[in-house]
Amino acid sequence: MDDNRQKMIEHSEHPRNRGGMTNPDGIGEIGNASTDVHLRVFIRVDENLITDVRYEIKDCPTSLACASIMTELAIGKDLDEAVTIEGEDIANALGGLPGNMLYCSNRAARALQEAIIDHVYRRRGA
Repeated sequence: MDDNRQKMIEHSEHPRNRGGMTNPDGIGEIGNASTDVHLRVFIRVDENLITDVRYEIKDCPTSLACASIMTELAIGKDLDEAVTIEGEDIANALGGLPGNMLYCSNRAARALQEAIIDHVYRRRGA
């Protein structure tokens, strides 16, 4: 099995940072909880640095792998850097995705961006 496929399987079968978060600093949500395209991302921020990322997702193996690796890409980054993580970055970190599955990595990136935006609004008291 090639390394790229192995990385996808590893993150699907042993997802990192999965689950909810108590009192997150930001929440991003993509989709509707009643559908199979639902992803909720929670972030913890300390002095502009993302210190933790968690997520809840319905179990599509590719979406699960994308959310898992997205957390690894975001943790430890400052907000300005993390908000620029895109679906292509997530797909590349997994060794690539078939074109018909790129929506999974795009959704993970968008949910992270939404969580960061939510945090910024909360911080400003908006």
